[in-house]
Amino acid sequence: MKYLIIGAGGTGGPLGFYLTKAGKDVTLIARGAHLKALSEQGLTMERLWNGTRETIRVKAVDMEHYDEQPDVILVCVKGYSLDDTVPFIRKVMKKNTIVIPILNIYGTGGRLQKQLPEILVTDGCIYVAAAIKAPGVLEQYGKVLSLVFGVRDQAESRPELEEIRADLESCGIRALLSQHIQRAALEKFSYVSPIGAAGLYYNATAADFMKEGAPRESFKEMIREIGALAEAMGHPFHKDMVTRNLEVLSTLAPEATTSMQRDVMAGKPSEIDGLVYEVVRLGKEYGVPVPEYEKVAAKLSKELK
Repeated sequence: MKYLIIGAGGTGGPLGFYLTKAGKDVTLIARGAHLKALSEQGLTMERLWNGTRETIRVKAVDMEHYDEQPDVILVCVKGYSLDDTVPFIRKVMKKNTIVIPILNIYGTGGRLQKQLPEILVTDGCIYVAAAIKAPGVLEQYGKVLSLVFGVRDQAESRPELEEIRADLESCGIRALLSQHIQRAALEKFSYVSPIGAAGLYYNATAADFMKEGAPRESFKEMIREIGALAEAMGHPFHKDMVTRNLEVLSTLAPEATTSMQRDVMAGKPSEIDGLVYEVVRLGKEYGVPVPEYEKVAAKLSKELK
């Protein structure tokens, strides 16, 4: 299988690193100083939980210079950049190319499928805590690296999806081909949205969520509100997501923050609309009270104007 990963940051970077290390045919799409460093020096992974540092050679180009036709495209960009990937995907895809979007924001697979009706676009989500530390260098804050993907309609399922799952597993990436991907994506959303929202609201690090206090309680309450939304949307959770998400959180380095926090602090575009304000909109659409999200959204909308 020929893999193309659009985006070489905290999501696409670790996937590209471990797939390449295992000998898979992988190309990373990057740009600017990060691309220059990847091309000249390779990709370095620093693992904060054990202090190790490893550098490997990777294939990396920009969109303009990619001239292959991949079997699998992993879309690992921020939500606000999703639409910008469509013309490029159209240029490089073949009729049996499979696109797996791995974004923080719920519903991106269906949105992308409408723009690419000729090929299969699944849904997907990832559990990983990593970020670009410097051009060509990634920091991985915790051991968790798990990818969940699948089709929204089982009639669209293809044998290649199992081959992709097996490839990922062989690289040390925990991979699940889900029969209920919309529920799985909402389960992931119930972690990444509350942690990002509460992290911004309280200017908190992982250490603040690991102890009793307002940030931890806000995090837990927003998870419950996502659970109520999932129920109303017809994808009820079958597990205690508060307990599970606290377990995920416990694997992080104490100083870890979310990508949305880092983007906002750096004055960059962020995913706040899809991760925070969208929950308030969904609450109104489905008639589900989300008072904790409304409180957070009201404060952030004033501060970030």
